[in-house]
Amino acid sequence: MNRPSGFDGVRPVLLPPAGAQASLRRIGALLRRYIYLLRSSSVRVVELIYWPFLQMLTWGFLQKFLATTNNPYMQGAGVLIGAVLLWDILFRSNLGFFTTFIEEMWSRNLGNLLISPLRPAELVAALCLWSIMRLSIGMIPVAAAAFFVFGFNLLDLGLWLAVFFSMLVLTSWSLGLIAAGVMLRYGLGAEELAWSLAFLLLPLTCVYYPLAALPGWLQPVALALPPTHVFEGMRAILLEHRFDASDLWWALGLNAVYLAAGYGVFRWFLSSARENGSLLQLGE
Repeated sequence: MNRPSGFDGVRPVLLPPAGAQASLRRIGALLRRYIYLLRSSSVRVVELIYWPFLQMLTWGFLQKFLATTNNPYMQGAGVLIGAVLLWDILFRSNLGFFTTFIEEMWSRNLGNLLISPLRPAELVAALCLWSIMRLSIGMIPVAAAAFFVFGFNLLDLGLWLAVFFSMLVLTSWSLGLIAAGVMLRYGLGAEELAWSLAFLLLPLTCVYYPLAALPGWLQPVALALPPTHVFEGMRAILLEHRFDASDLWWALGLNAVYLAAGYGVFRWFLSSARENGSLLQLGE
């Protein structure tokens, strides 16, 4: 049989496309997958709005009641509502990251993704972008409802709102990466611990009360957490009409440290799962 010139009997190996453009295509493909999943279930969309809306109503009515007292702190315009909305930014962004990852484990699809040309950094990038998209779907209607029901305008924070938003989202990604790493290492047995990781920050980051309310020995711990500086900055703007730029720089620096540590933990546990063969065994 005549063979084409240069044919040596070995089939050429088709390598996956490389470069930034190919990386963006893989990230975009994951995002499209998550969008299709969300579109296929109206219940998922309702859930994104339901819990933040319920939280906002509960604390909003409490704020309305406390505003009738003689305590000047409680009379501050929207302090509690602002704290609730900012906390939900952190919490919902973390949920958007972590629940999307854990759903891949529940469906036993994580192994399929990670034996494809998709790189771990691209998976993390897709999860981060999707968490912002989910967060926008849930928080924009709730912020609008806070304005119409209680007259609280989150935009009163001005340019600092974008700063606060960014700092809280970065913290949420750090938590999501650590939770994902724990799940890779210990499997679904550690699911409850991973779900509750964000709540560990709630009493330490001074969401509903100032830093001075904590005992002295606990205040350095709180100051080592980026959200503490965000919530202290929010109260300073709403109550004292000032902003201390040092809070921003502390939050940014701490977030850089925790984000790098979170990604390191995720990659370490991912490598461990690949080496011991447990990656394809993760699931319900």
